[in-house]
Amino acid sequence: MTEGSQHHEEESRKKGLEPNSKKTEVMVISRKQESPKCDIFINEVKLKRTEKFKYLGRIISNDGKTNREISARTAQAKINFQKMKTILTNEHISIETRKRALQCYIEPVLMYGCVTWTISKQIQNKLEATEMWFLRRMLLIPWTAKKTNERVLNEANKRRSLVRTVRKRQATFLGHVMRRGKLEHLVTTGNFEGKKSRGRQREKIMDGLATWLGPGKVSDILAAVKDRDLWRDMIANAYKQGT
Repeated sequence: MTEGSQHHEEESRKKGLEPNSKKTEVMVISRKQESPKCDIFINEVKLKRTEKFKYLGRIISNDGKTNREISARTAQAKINFQKMKTILTNEHISIETRKRALQCYIEPVLMYGCVTWTISKQIQNKLEATEMWFLRRMLLIPWTAKKTNERVLNEANKRRSLVRTVRKRQATFLGHVMRRGKLEHLVTTGNFEGKKSRGRQREKIMDGLATWLGPGKVSDILAAVKDRDLWRDMIANAYKQGT
């Protein structure tokens, strides 16, 4: 047993918590391709290592990315869509009412926890494809029909809004975090020791929001977020103009 794991076990018992080695798993979050070695023991029993863990309905992966979580959210939203298929594809119900039902009952399933997502170009394409998946089925457009996305959007009298809504929620949440100035602020803005990994760096939430909101620089965002009215106007303008 390592000194650290023994210490954690002792501290847990002081609080009246008895760790169960059969129900407890260990996950190391690292951006390295080969995960660092980490052996944790409870009562001299080595805990099982896992690559992903579901916590409060969200999937946390050992690579620190949100790709698996977004894929799981997308799949669950499509399952829920199929459960409501008789309503969402019913031509006797106006498309406006069905779009409202989609917004109220399906999109929240997809966007649960989206304030922590890192939206790369690949993820954005995936979300936009999911949005079109919903609309094509609501309009009863077969997969063999050669209709462009623009034509489908026109028939549904709709603009793309899924990614814009995710960005809006992220920006609103970021405003709360920055103005509170607590631990979340430090995690978002702090500088941590260590060297950058080789190759292309991972995209960060702040970088994506800076581009979406307009300034283009994280420093501009950190300055603007202190003014509630200015921040609110920036979000509203980006949502109106953004993609």
